[in-house]
Amino acid sequence: MKDKRTKFVEKLSAQMVEWDVQIDNLREKVENTTGEAKAEYAKTISALQLKRDQAAEKLQGIAMTTTDEWEDIKEAAEQIWDEIKDLLRRAAKGA
Repeated sequence: MKDKRTKFVEKLSAQMVEWDVQIDNLREKVENTTGEAKAEYAKTISALQLKRDQAAEKLQGIAMTTTDEWEDIKEAAEQIWDEIKDLLRRAAKGA
């Protein structure tokens, strides 16, 4: 049976793959937009990429932590996760 940490790492890893696909889809949309919309998409994509990279750092950090420390990293990763979901939701509305 998998422990909580392993399950969380697997869940976050799978989510990051999905985020990469969604970010790539936004990049494709940028190609078909102009002006202010293009600038907004570009800004959102930059923010998403930054948050995704932060999530990747947290994911790497989980493997090297003690049991107590990993809970703190998990909380930080979940906060980043929520921020990414919010950015993606806003980007979808702007599409």
